[in-house]
Amino acid sequence: MKNDDLKEMTFIDHLEELRWHVIRSVIAIVVLAVVAFVEKRILFHEIILGPSRPDFWTYKMMCQLAQIVDQPFLCVEQLNFTIQSRNMTGQFTTHLSISILAGFVIAFPYVFWELWRFIAPGLYHEERKITRWAVLSVSTLFLTGILFGYYIVAPLSINFLANYQIDESIINEFDLLSYIEVLTMMVLACGLMFQLPMVVYALSKAGIVTPHLMRHFRRHAAVVILLIAAILTPSPDVMSQLIVAIPIYLLYELSIFVSAYVERQKLRSN
Repeated sequence: MKNDDLKEMTFIDHLEELRWHVIRSVIAIVVLAVVAFVEKRILFHEIILGPSRPDFWTYKMMCQLAQIVDQPFLCVEQLNFTIQSRNMTGQFTTHLSISILAGFVIAFPYVFWELWRFIAPGLYHEERKITRWAVLSVSTLFLTGILFGYYIVAPLSINFLANYQIDESIINEFDLLSYIEVLTMMVLACGLMFQLPMVVYALSKAGIVTPHLMRHFRRHAAVVILLIAAILTPSPDVMSQLIVAIPIYLLYELSIFVSAYVERQKLRSN
């Protein structure tokens, strides 16, 4: 049964409760955004612009891998592009918007926790018991996806796009906003994509997805995952695409395990 020790709340009471959860979440984002804004060198030179330099961690690891597998083309020794800001207010507005985005990413576990605190009282006791690890699971998957996108997907894509030329006379001079758009799109897309196990959990609870269904379409999923990897990493290098595809496929297998767990819980309750 639902949480009986909570008094009945009107619609206005629920809105008031939600308002305070939102206010606390916004405060957390703003505080962390201010910290990110102040730490400009760390945010931009070390983090945002890191994948634009050959000394980035991922490129160093690729050079080591190139030596191990004796494939010199994997080593990234230079990135043939420069970044420019062509708008008078471009650097300031970019500094402001990226600081807010960084504040949201860092505050995401707390923001989701506030959202969960609002939703949890409306769940049945059994549902709250089963989903008590929801905040930790969602936050861990999101941050893992962010790191995967930042250290794997984004550098591979930036390296390919930076060194791609249709003619030697054309010089790659990218606008700052264009570079950041590619970087943030790749990173946030991976953060969302890594929520697949939690999405499958919710769909399995609703009876829409079953482990048998996911196993049946395993081969189809593998093809789709390879297509996603090809889109995320435009490089024709097969190894780069496999580096991206394998973790996504492992997420799919983990989702099958999650769906099977939900099915077992349903059988026990019946």
